[in-house]
Amino acid sequence: MIDWRHWHNEPFLTGGLILAGWLYAILAGPLRRRLAPGLPYPRGKAALFYGALVLFYLAVGSPLDQVSERFLLSAHMVQHLLIMYPVALLVLLGTPAWMVDPVLSRKGARPLLGLLLHPLTCALVSTVVISFWHAPFLYEWTLQDKLVHVGEHLMFLAASLLYWWPLASPSAEYPAPSYAARMIYVFGTEISMIPVSAYIVFSGDILYPTYEYAPRLIAGFSPADDQLTAGIIMKISGMLVSLAALGVCFFKWSRASARGPSGAP
Repeated sequence: MIDWRHWHNEPFLTGGLILAGWLYAILAGPLRRRLAPGLPYPRGKAALFYGALVLFYLAVGSPLDQVSERFLLSAHMVQHLLIMYPVALLVLLGTPAWMVDPVLSRKGARPLLGLLLHPLTCALVSTVVISFWHAPFLYEWTLQDKLVHVGEHLMFLAASLLYWWPLASPSAEYPAPSYAARMIYVFGTEISMIPVSAYIVFSGDILYPTYEYAPRLIAGFSPADDQLTAGIIMKISGMLVSLAALGVCFFKWSRASARGPSGAP
């Protein structure tokens, strides 16, 4: 059964999070004088970035990971959604432009970055990566191989950073598009995710054998119930995030329009 006192402390996980936090501290601290002369320490953004690291650890290092890997597909879906939505968004919101633009502004990288960070590419990559990993044989592979599972989570994070880029780009070199374009982007990406959630919700078979034969943590909560719940969580969460993003974009667009041309993003 589940050991609720067990939290993952593998070197790869904790070391990676510590390294990310240390690099941010170096850039925001000693190197800030060179990268952004005269600017103060970005306290608010640092809080968001370190909040993302904490939330990532809670998603993959807490007992939620045990429940996700061994017992409930619905719990695994919650774990993935934490990585895809709040963690990825907080990383971007917590990163100042002066941290990323020295890298993004390199002339040799501009053609590739321009293609990679284009909204169409961001939508395509995020949709394909997330849908790809929900194929039964690949999903089962991640549950049987820890290294593959780590790779899946990192790919989810990278794809989700791309998903959020057209909405919350921290870069002055590759800024977010107009509010109207952002709203179209949100609507399009939400539609593109319908097939994978519908596949999980409406499948007449249990897609992932690990959860079919797992011990039941909740009496009467069958594998079919678990799979249906996971698909519903995926779809409703995506819809709520999309509605929130559309609302924010519309509000900011209206406020910018009221200020006139000078208020355009």
